[in-house]
Amino acid sequence: MRLIFIITVLSLVPASRSLAAEPVSFETLQRQAKAAFENNQREEAVRLVTQAIALDPKNVRGYFIRARFHEENQAPAAAIADYDQAIKLDPRLADAWQHRGSEHFKLGQFQESIADFDQFIQLVPQQAAQHWQRGISLYYAGRFEASRKQFALHQTVNPNDVENAVWHFLCVARLEGVEKARATLLPITGDVRVPMMEIYGLFAGKLKPEAVLKAAKTKGPPTRHLNHQLFYAHLYLGLYFDVIGDESRAREHILLAAEQYQTDDYMGDVARVHRQLRWPK
Repeated sequence: MRLIFIITVLSLVPASRSLAAEPVSFETLQRQAKAAFENNQREEAVRLVTQAIALDPKNVRGYFIRARFHEENQAPAAAIADYDQAIKLDPRLADAWQHRGSEHFKLGQFQESIADFDQFIQLVPQQAAQHWQRGISLYYAGRFEASRKQFALHQTVNPNDVENAVWHFLCVARLEGVEKARATLLPITGDVRVPMMEIYGLFAGKLKPEAVLKAAKTKGPPTRHLNHQLFYAHLYLGLYFDVIGDESRAREHILLAAEQYQTDDYMGDVARVHRQLRWPK
């Protein structure tokens, strides 16, 4: 037994217990891998779960866990490969379809992303209205009418989300123009996130872009939230200028969202994908 394995095991048991190492098993290695990842030992976590997979290559949990590690490590291609294996072993594993759809989106593979999200909804139909991610993939695939319908459906379960109204606006603007999009803007009154109501006012034609940035900088919680607020301000300013045809200002704001104020969440992925599509490095 390798020394590194013994050290890892000993770190997980109380000092009062026997120092005898646990037997090597799929469950032991899986548990150690999760603990290593939680302690930010990410390479070690991947190594341990890979050992677990070698012990039990038909156990879907190993591939799913390693895929999640790759996902958190911003390695979408590696994550997709493991989700592929998980789905082969268990085609009814809904979460694998959902996560693989998100990873395909990160790579700009929108048709594959939509297909995975559709399969997820087929397995979990009660989640159809919740699925705003599907709406975004449809938008970037150029399927604006299907995307509009998805955001209209999402409105029925999330009626006070400015972002949903904005994506619905973007779809209508692509189909019928900005004035029609303003006339059919979904009604929102209760989004308390800064600077969402200012973003809503911008798309409604009632506020100027400067009002969005001012709100992001001066409203809301303490300074630690400022980066997040500025990310959303620049993302939606970029999307706004893009849909009205002001490419220079769209590029300026999308690059700020994707780089200077980047966030490690799904909307951060949206900013990075948009930048790569419109202004690749």
